[in-house]
Order: sequence, then C-alpha cells, then structure tokens
Amino acid sequence: MTDRVRLFQTLPHTCGYFAERTAQNLVVDPAAPNLDRLYAPALAKGFRRAGGHLYLPQCNACQACVPCRIDVAAFSPDRSQRRCLKRNADIEVSEQMPGFTRERHALYRRYLHARHSGGGMDAADAEDFQRFLAAPWSPTLFLEFRTGNRLLGVAVTDVTLAGLSAVYTFFDPEEDARSLGTFGIIQQVELARRRGIPYVYLGFWIAGHPKMDYKRRFKPLEIRRHGRWIPMP
Repeated sequence: MTDRVRLFQTLPHTCGYFAERTAQNLVVDPAAPNLDRLYAPALAKGFRRAGGHLYLPQCNACQACVPCRIDVAAFSPDRSQRRCLKRNADIEVSEQMPGFTRERHALYRRYLHARHSGGGMDAADAEDFQRFLAAPWSPTLFLEFRTGNRLLGVAVTDVTLAGLSAVYTFFDPEEDARSLGTFGIIQQVELARRRGIPYVYLGFWIAGHPKMDYKRRFKPLEIRRHGRWIPMP
C-alpha cells in the first residue's frame, strides 16, 4: 500500500456481528486499475476481500474485529482437528476454477438457507453468487470436496504469493457432523504448504463471538495489533 492508493471510508451502517453497534469500513478504491497487485500487500495490512472490495473495519467506538492469520510452516492440527481429518478421509479434494455452476449454486443456497434463513442472503441468485465469491481481478480458486460425484462443500480461497486468503466456505447443511468448515481451513493450509505460501489469512477474529472465536483454535495464530503482527497470547 502506498500514498498513491486512494482509501475511502464508508458511511456508518449496522454492524454485521453486533446488531446494536454501528460500523464503518476503510475501503481501497474499487476503481483502482491495479487491485490485483495491491491485494497481497493489503492482506498483510489486515484488509479482506468481499466481492470486488478490499476493506478493513474502521469503527470509532469498537476495535473488536482483529485481523488474524495462520503461520503455515508452524501449524500442526490439534487432536480435534486430526479427528476431523480422519472423519473426512473419504472426501476427495480438488482445485477448480472459480465461477457459477448450477451444482455449486444449489449447494450455496441450501447452506445459506440453513445458516442465514430470513436475512436475505438465502435468496442469492446466480449474479449474487458470482459477485460475492469472486472478482475479475482476484486470484480465486475453488477447493471442491466430493464423495464420488456428490459435491459436499466448496472452500473459496484467494491465492497470492504472500498469503492465501480464506474467503468463504459453504457445504451441505446435512453434513454438519463432518465439521467441513474446519476441514476446509485445514485443506487451505495444506494448499499453502504445497505452494510454499507462508500464511493463511482468516479474516477477522472476534473474541468470544459465537461465529468468529473458533479461529483461535488454529495455532499458532497471529493477530494484527497497532500496525504489526504478533502471536496470539
């Protein structure tokens, strides 16, 4: 990131994690012609991609969202994560080009209906699917999880030389017992390891949040505080 990169601050809006709070984001100029080259250094500064936007929470009254990343070389699955891998030993993982297919979209909608019913997300059409999960400039890859011909899940990940960013994982809600969210993160760590990529960025950790605190289980985890990355205590 340089002083030639324009940054914008969004208007205050309802926080996606705490409904009673107001949030604002710092956003890299979405019209910048070099977003693909900016992506890796933006990740290193704690930014995250959502659709075609690179953003960082910038809230005056709250600093709950903390960027976090896994140190790939040092990561070793704990007992629970090893059980998850064993439970899913029948799954074939393959690297696929991103994009819309009817099969992926149907799975995505089933997942959203189970996890976000009534919030509007579960009505995502083909355009919503494509717009949220990928961008024309993003180095996106879909990791597909299959048993035979059946698609069980997809881990959407962005691959840069400096770091891999775990964008979103969706899976068959009837397969909750498999812990495919955990499985997806481990597979992205393995992808980074195979490619010699040092970090897997998990977006934001929020201490104690029922949907965000799970990230602390992927050790060693680094968090970004006061402009630098430090080991999570």
